[in-house]
Amino acid sequence: MTKVFSIANQKGGVGKTTTTVNLGAGLARLGISTLIIDLDAQANATSALGIEKTEGKSLYKVLHGEAKAADMVVATSTAKLDLIPSEVDLAAIESELTQAENYLGRLREALAPLIAAGKYQAILIDCPPALGMLSMNALGASDHLIVTLQTEYLAMEGLGQILGVVDQLKAAGASDKLTVGSIVMTMYDSRTKLSRQVVEEVKTHFPALVMETMIPRTVRLSECPSHGQTIFQYDVHSPGAVAYTALAKEFAKRFALK
Repeated sequence: MTKVFSIANQKGGVGKTTTTVNLGAGLARLGISTLIIDLDAQANATSALGIEKTEGKSLYKVLHGEAKAADMVVATSTAKLDLIPSEVDLAAIESELTQAENYLGRLREALAPLIAAGKYQAILIDCPPALGMLSMNALGASDHLIVTLQTEYLAMEGLGQILGVVDQLKAAGASDKLTVGSIVMTMYDSRTKLSRQVVEEVKTHFPALVMETMIPRTVRLSECPSHGQTIFQYDVHSPGAVAYTALAKEFAKRFALK
């Protein structure tokens, strides 16, 4: 059974794409067939996986009903990890979708045949850093929302907003299955009191949601996207690789991915 996850936060620079790419690679390394969907017009996940941005190779036409999602899938250099890339044309869809019928359910409809085919156990959607039309579509198509939250000052700001969107989508009839799946703490520095305090505060408010694995702030995690490699390809023995291996195992257990 395929499970769909939206990895989202309306703030940028919180480790969202880094987590999508490396969690996806970590799951694939566990033998879990995984598809990453790059839904951000900046195409950072596409670049981070070493895939060239190609005109017409995004979900733009798919969301307009002019192509099939399966036709956009490309293989990555990691076994059991595929990608639906993004490119700049996806930026136009934000305004165009508002004119479309069932505008909150277009992605859910587009992914339905892909999900029914059963090739993937997990689909991870890398959402844009804004709660716009694409992010709403991603959440409407998902089983679970995964929030990446940096362990820094003002981390809690906006968290309530994105969690509240889940209730809004359900009220609007855009999703009847979406749940808040987990919160992944990123850019964690155990040496600083601030990082520890932020984690404790989030755990106090959402004890059942915070993943035990903390993603550290490391230079290697910052470097690997520019090489088009996952952290496992770039430096498999680094703290970042160790952390994402642990997160993938915890994630697979939490969501019963086998």
